Amino acid sequence: MKPYQAFASWLAVSTGSLLIAAAFNILLIPDQLLSGGISGIAMMIGYLTKSNIGWLYLALNVPVLAWGWFTLGRRFVFWSSYSVAAASAFMQLVPVQPLAQDILLSSVFGGLLLGFGTGLCLRAGGSSGGFDIIASIISRSRDLPVGMMIFVLNGLVIGILVVFTGNWDIALYSLISIFTAGKVVDLIHIRHLKVTAFIVTQKTEELLQQMLSRPRGVTIVKTRGAFSSEERDMLMTVTTRYELDELKRMVRRLDPKAFVNIVETVGVMGDFRRNG
Repeated sequence: MKPYQAFASWLAVSTGSLLIAAAFNILLIPDQLLSGGISGIAMMIGYLTKSNIGWLYLALNVPVLAWGWFTLGRRFVFWSSYSVAAASAFMQLVPVQPLAQDILLSSVFGGLLLGFGTGLCLRAGGSSGGFDIIASIISRSRDLPVGMMIFVLNGLVIGILVVFTGNWDIALYSLISIFTAGKVVDLIHIRHLKVTAFIVTQKTEELLQQMLSRPRGVTIVKTRGAFSSEERDMLMTVTTRYELDELKRMVRRLDPKAFVNIVETVGVMGDFRRNG
Protein backbone atom coordinates (compact mmCIF):
# COMPACT_ATOMS: atom_id res chain seq x y z
CA MET A 1 0.00 0.00 0.00
CA LYS A 2 1.30 3.45 -0.94
CA PRO A 3 1.88 5.98 1.86
CA TYR A 4 -0.98 8.27 0.81
CA GLN A 5 -3.35 5.29 0.60
CA ALA A 6 -2.32 4.16 4.09
CA PHE A 7 -2.88 7.68 5.40
CA ALA A 8 -6.31 7.88 3.73
CA SER A 9 -7.29 4.54 5.29
CA TRP A 10 -6.03 5.65 8.70
CA LEU A 11 -7.96 8.92 8.46
CA ALA A 12 -11.18 7.19 7.36
CA VAL A 13 -11.00 4.50 10.05
CA SER A 14 -10.09 7.04 12.75
CA THR A 15 -12.97 9.31 11.75
CA GLY A 16 -15.35 6.37 11.59
CA SER A 17 -14.25 5.19 15.04
CA LEU A 18 -14.80 8.66 16.50
CA LEU A 19 -18.31 8.79 15.01
CA ILE A 20 -19.07 5.34 16.45
CA ALA A 21 -17.90 6.44 19.91
CA ALA A 22 -19.97 9.62 19.65
CA ALA A 23 -23.06 7.67 18.57
CA PHE A 24 -22.67 5.43 21.62
CA ASN A 25 -21.89 8.05 24.27
CA ILE A 26 -24.10 11.00 23.29
CA LEU A 27 -27.09 9.29 21.67
CA LEU A 28 -27.54 5.61 22.50
CA ILE A 29 -26.08 4.98 25.96
CA PRO A 30 -27.76 7.96 27.73
CA ASP A 31 -31.17 6.45 26.84
CA GLN A 32 -29.92 2.89 27.48
CA LEU A 33 -30.52 1.93 23.85
CA LEU A 34 -28.69 -0.95 22.19
CA SER A 35 -26.70 -0.84 18.99
CA GLY A 36 -26.93 -4.58 18.48
CA GLY A 37 -24.14 -7.09 17.85
CA ILE A 38 -21.05 -7.23 20.03
CA SER A 39 -21.47 -3.60 21.05
CA GLY A 40 -25.09 -4.30 22.01
CA ILE A 41 -23.98 -7.20 24.19
CA ALA A 42 -21.34 -4.94 25.76
CA MET A 43 -24.04 -2.34 26.41
CA MET A 44 -26.37 -4.88 28.07
CA ILE A 45 -23.56 -6.08 30.34
CA GLY A 46 -22.55 -2.50 31.07
CA TYR A 47 -26.09 -1.44 31.97
CA LEU A 48 -26.52 -4.42 34.30
CA THR A 49 -23.10 -4.33 35.98
CA LYS A 50 -22.24 -0.60 35.68
CA SER A 51 -19.01 -1.64 33.94
CA ASN A 52 -17.15 0.47 31.37
CA ILE A 53 -18.89 -0.25 28.07
CA GLY A 54 -15.92 0.90 25.98
CA TRP A 55 -13.53 -1.63 27.49
CA LEU A 56 -16.20 -4.35 27.39
CA TYR A 57 -16.62 -3.60 23.68
CA LEU A 58 -12.89 -4.08 23.17
CA ALA A 59 -12.68 -7.32 25.18
CA LEU A 60 -15.68 -8.98 23.51
CA ASN A 61 -14.31 -8.21 20.05
CA VAL A 62 -11.01 -10.02 20.59
CA PRO A 63 -12.27 -13.57 19.74
CA VAL A 64 -14.21 -12.31 16.71
CA LEU A 65 -11.14 -10.47 15.41
CA ALA A 66 -9.08 -13.63 15.91
CA TRP A 67 -11.57 -15.57 13.78
CA GLY A 68 -11.46 -12.89 11.09
CA TRP A 69 -7.64 -13.06 11.03
CA PHE A 70 -7.81 -16.57 9.53
CA THR A 71 -10.82 -15.89 7.27
CA LEU A 72 -10.74 -12.35 5.94
CA GLY A 73 -7.06 -11.53 5.65
CA ARG A 74 -4.57 -9.62 7.73
CA ARG A 75 -5.15 -6.16 6.23
CA PHE A 76 -8.89 -6.27 6.94
CA VAL A 77 -8.40 -7.50 10.50
CA PHE A 78 -5.58 -5.01 11.13
CA TRP A 79 -7.82 -2.05 10.30
CA SER A 80 -10.76 -3.67 12.14
CA SER A 81 -8.61 -4.13 15.24
CA TYR A 82 -7.45 -0.53 15.01
CA SER A 83 -11.07 0.63 14.62
CA VAL A 84 -12.23 -1.31 17.68
CA ALA A 85 -9.30 -0.07 19.78
CA ALA A 86 -9.74 3.51 18.60
CA ALA A 87 -13.51 3.48 19.23
CA SER A 88 -12.92 2.08 22.73
CA ALA A 89 -10.34 4.80 23.42
CA PHE A 90 -12.59 7.55 22.03
CA MET A 91 -15.39 6.31 24.29
CA GLN A 92 -13.16 7.18 27.25
CA LEU A 93 -12.76 10.73 25.90
CA VAL A 94 -16.29 11.51 24.67
CA PRO A 95 -18.49 12.26 27.72
CA VAL A 96 -21.66 10.22 28.22
CA GLN A 97 -24.10 13.10 27.95
CA PRO A 98 -27.43 13.12 26.08
CA LEU A 99 -27.46 15.20 22.92
CA ALA A 100 -31.24 14.88 22.46
CA GLN A 101 -34.02 14.77 25.03
CA ASP A 102 -36.32 12.69 22.81
CA ILE A 103 -35.56 8.96 22.73
CA LEU A 104 -36.83 8.70 19.13
CA LEU A 105 -34.37 11.38 18.01
CA SER A 106 -31.60 9.58 19.87
CA SER A 107 -32.41 6.27 18.16
CA VAL A 108 -32.67 7.73 14.63
CA PHE A 109 -29.64 10.01 14.75
CA GLY A 110 -27.68 7.49 16.78
CA GLY A 111 -28.27 5.02 13.94
CA LEU A 112 -27.27 7.61 11.32
CA LEU A 113 -24.03 8.44 13.12
CA LEU A 114 -23.26 4.79 13.85
CA GLY A 115 -23.98 3.72 10.27
CA PHE A 116 -21.86 6.49 8.80
CA GLY A 117 -18.93 5.62 11.06
CA THR A 118 -19.25 1.90 10.34
CA GLY A 119 -19.54 2.57 6.60
CA LEU A 120 -16.35 4.64 6.62
CA CYS A 121 -14.47 1.83 8.35
CA LEU A 122 -15.79 -0.77 5.88
CA ARG A 123 -15.04 1.40 2.85
CA ALA A 124 -11.48 1.96 4.08
CA GLY A 125 -10.93 -1.80 4.12
CA GLY A 126 -11.71 -2.58 7.75
CA SER A 127 -14.78 -2.75 9.95
CA SER A 128 -16.02 -1.71 13.37
CA GLY A 129 -15.60 -5.28 14.59
CA GLY A 130 -18.25 -7.60 15.98
CA PHE A 131 -21.03 -8.62 13.63
CA ASP A 132 -19.49 -6.45 10.87
CA ILE A 133 -16.79 -9.12 10.56
CA ILE A 134 -19.32 -11.96 10.53
CA ALA A 135 -21.42 -10.12 7.92
CA SER A 136 -18.31 -9.47 5.81
CA ILE A 137 -17.46 -13.18 5.88
CA ILE A 138 -20.98 -14.07 4.72
CA SER A 139 -21.04 -11.35 2.02
CA ARG A 140 -17.87 -12.69 0.44
CA SER A 141 -19.45 -16.08 -0.14
CA ARG A 142 -23.11 -15.12 -0.55
CA ASP A 143 -22.79 -11.67 -2.19
CA LEU A 144 -25.41 -10.06 0.06
CA PRO A 145 -25.66 -6.47 1.34
CA VAL A 146 -23.52 -6.06 4.45
CA GLY A 147 -25.83 -3.55 6.11
CA MET A 148 -28.91 -5.75 5.95
CA MET A 149 -26.99 -8.76 7.26
CA ILE A 150 -25.80 -6.66 10.19
CA PHE A 151 -29.43 -5.66 10.82
CA VAL A 152 -30.57 -9.31 10.87
CA LEU A 153 -27.74 -10.41 13.16
CA ASN A 154 -28.28 -7.47 15.46
CA GLY A 155 -31.99 -8.21 15.58
CA LEU A 156 -31.11 -11.43 17.38
CA VAL A 157 -29.52 -9.40 20.16
CA ILE A 158 -32.69 -7.32 20.49
CA GLY A 159 -34.67 -10.54 20.71
CA ILE A 160 -32.50 -11.62 23.64
CA LEU A 161 -33.17 -8.25 25.31
CA VAL A 162 -36.94 -8.74 25.01
CA VAL A 163 -36.77 -12.29 26.35
CA PHE A 164 -34.79 -11.33 29.46
CA THR A 165 -36.27 -7.90 30.24
CA GLY A 166 -39.64 -7.76 28.52
CA ASN A 167 -38.99 -4.08 27.72
CA TRP A 168 -40.54 -3.67 24.28
CA ASP A 169 -40.12 0.13 24.17
CA ILE A 170 -36.33 0.02 24.45
CA ALA A 171 -36.22 -2.95 22.07
CA LEU A 172 -38.27 -1.19 19.37
CA TYR A 173 -36.36 2.08 19.64
CA SER A 174 -33.13 0.08 19.43
CA LEU A 175 -34.42 -1.66 16.29
CA ILE A 176 -35.04 1.76 14.71
CA SER A 177 -31.43 2.68 15.45
CA ILE A 178 -30.09 -0.61 14.09
CA PHE A 179 -32.21 -0.44 10.91
CA THR A 180 -31.11 3.15 10.25
CA ALA A 181 -27.46 2.22 10.76
CA GLY A 182 -27.81 -0.72 8.35
CA LYS A 183 -29.32 1.42 5.59
CA VAL A 184 -26.60 4.05 5.96
CA VAL A 185 -23.90 1.36 5.83
CA ASP A 186 -25.30 0.08 2.52
CA LEU A 187 -25.29 3.62 1.07
CA ILE A 188 -21.60 4.00 1.86
CA HIS A 189 -20.30 0.44 1.58
CA ILE A 190 -21.20 -0.40 -2.05
CA ARG A 191 -18.84 -3.31 -2.61
CA HIS A 192 -21.72 -5.77 -3.25
CA LEU A 193 -23.32 -3.67 -6.07
CA LYS A 194 -22.29 -4.74 -9.59
CA VAL A 195 -22.01 -2.83 -12.85
CA THR A 196 -21.03 -3.85 -16.36
CA ALA A 197 -18.69 -1.59 -18.34
CA PHE A 198 -18.53 -1.69 -22.14
CA ILE A 199 -15.34 0.02 -23.35
CA VAL A 200 -14.82 0.66 -27.07
CA THR A 201 -11.13 1.36 -27.56
CA GLN A 202 -8.18 1.33 -29.93
CA LYS A 203 -5.73 0.60 -27.12
CA THR A 204 -6.81 -2.90 -26.25
CA GLU A 205 -3.48 -4.28 -25.05
CA GLU A 206 -2.69 -1.34 -22.77
CA LEU A 207 -6.10 -1.56 -21.11
CA LEU A 208 -6.04 -5.34 -20.83
CA GLN A 209 -2.68 -5.29 -19.09
CA GLN A 210 -4.11 -3.05 -16.36
CA MET A 211 -7.63 -4.51 -16.19
CA LEU A 212 -6.52 -8.13 -15.83
CA SER A 213 -4.27 -7.26 -12.89
CA ARG A 214 -7.20 -6.13 -10.69
CA PRO A 215 -8.33 -9.07 -11.06
CA ARG A 216 -11.58 -9.04 -13.05
CA GLY A 217 -12.42 -11.00 -16.14
CA VAL A 218 -12.60 -9.18 -19.47
CA THR A 219 -14.35 -10.24 -22.68
CA ILE A 220 -13.17 -8.86 -26.04
CA VAL A 221 -15.88 -8.23 -28.63
CA LYS A 222 -15.04 -7.16 -32.20
CA THR A 223 -17.11 -4.16 -33.27
CA ARG A 224 -17.48 -1.92 -36.34
CA GLY A 225 -18.63 1.70 -36.27
CA ALA A 226 -21.83 2.35 -38.22
CA PHE A 227 -20.71 5.75 -39.54
CA SER A 228 -16.95 5.30 -39.84
CA SER A 229 -16.93 1.55 -40.61
CA GLU A 230 -13.78 1.35 -38.48
CA GLU A 231 -13.19 -1.89 -36.60
CA ARG A 232 -12.43 -1.61 -32.91
CA ASP A 233 -12.40 -3.83 -29.84
CA MET A 234 -15.04 -3.56 -27.17
CA LEU A 235 -13.96 -4.72 -23.72
CA MET A 236 -16.76 -5.95 -21.48
CA THR A 237 -16.13 -6.39 -17.75
CA VAL A 238 -18.28 -6.80 -14.65
CA THR A 239 -16.99 -4.95 -11.60
CA THR A 240 -18.26 -3.52 -8.34
CA ARG A 241 -19.46 0.03 -7.76
CA TYR A 242 -16.68 0.23 -5.19
CA GLU A 243 -14.05 -0.37 -7.90
CA LEU A 244 -15.74 1.67 -10.65
CA ASP A 245 -13.89 4.94 -10.00
CA GLU A 246 -10.57 3.15 -10.28
CA LEU A 247 -11.64 1.65 -13.62
CA LYS A 248 -12.76 5.03 -14.99
CA ARG A 249 -9.50 6.67 -13.98
CA MET A 250 -7.59 3.87 -15.69
CA VAL A 251 -9.52 4.30 -18.95
CA ARG A 252 -9.11 8.10 -18.93
CA ARG A 253 -5.38 7.74 -18.40
CA LEU A 254 -4.73 5.07 -21.05
CA ASP A 255 -7.29 6.01 -23.69
CA PRO A 256 -9.03 9.36 -23.20
CA LYS A 257 -10.93 8.89 -26.48
CA ALA A 258 -12.46 5.54 -25.50
CA PHE A 259 -16.25 5.26 -25.50
CA VAL A 260 -17.49 3.81 -22.22
CA ASN A 261 -21.02 2.66 -21.42
CA ILE A 262 -21.72 1.64 -17.81
CA VAL A 263 -24.93 -0.18 -16.85
CA GLU A 264 -26.15 -1.58 -13.55
CA THR A 265 -26.01 -5.37 -13.24
CA VAL A 266 -28.95 -7.12 -11.59
CA GLY A 267 -27.13 -10.40 -10.96
CA VAL A 268 -24.07 -12.41 -11.85
CA MET A 269 -23.80 -16.15 -12.48
CA GLY A 270 -20.62 -18.09 -13.00
CA ASP A 271 -17.06 -17.32 -11.92
CA PHE A 272 -17.01 -13.85 -10.38
CA ARG A 273 -14.51 -13.00 -7.67
CA ARG A 274 -16.55 -11.31 -4.94
CA ASN A 275 -13.81 -10.53 -2.50
CA GLY A 276 -11.72 -8.36 -4.77
